[in-house]
Amino acid sequence: TFAVKQKMKFKLIYILSLIISISWAQTKMTPEDYIAAYKDDAIKEMHLHKVPACITLAQGMLESGNGNSALCRNANNHFGIKCTPEWKGKTMLKDDDQKDDCFRVYTSPEESFKDHTEFLKRKRYAPLFELDKNDYRGWAAGLKEAGYATNPRYAELLVSLIERYNLNRFDRMETGTEKIIREDKVLTEIAKNIPLEKKEEVSLPRVTMKIHEV
Repeated sequence: TFAVKQKMKFKLIYILSLIISISWAQTKMTPEDYIAAYKDDAIKEMHLHKVPACITLAQGMLESGNGNSALCRNANNHFGIKCTPEWKGKTMLKDDDQKDDCFRVYTSPEESFKDHTEFLKRKRYAPLFELDKNDYRGWAAGLKEAGYATNPRYAELLVSLIERYNLNRFDRMETGTEKIIREDKVLTEIAKNIPLEKKEEVSLPRVTMKIHEV
């Protein structure tokens, strides 16, 4: 009868939904999974461009929900970086600050981590590179002060993740001479980027303000 068929239909839908939810739970990344998967990318960027690995990892965990956000899974975008006029790669439309905001699509997580580093090499973040490289509290506070995110607890959340998962174990201490060389190198790169920053001032903000507390 019709009633029996409807009952069977709803039962089937319920079973399929249950299977999907179980599958999702099994594939969902934990904080430990994220750290194990991407610590090498963060360490590589630290050695090349001097952004503390613990800061990069904490930001990635916070903004991608440990790699489980739709933007991260479908676009390899770990840091919520949006499109700008000079972006020539693939894009993904997703409601955020506005309907159908444009986000960058990366070919790999590594590309996302590289672009995150380039984003930080701009004038408003320059004071961060004058800090000791292992001063993660200073970096967290500086990112918030420079306007990286609007969440008033942003610095607190970063520090909490770093200390909860001991992320600063991936950072490397540096000598006074190494610090001077690092500052000169990065600040020179930032100075070269200033003309490009002026062109971006009229474009959409590159970083989404949607934070996934983890």
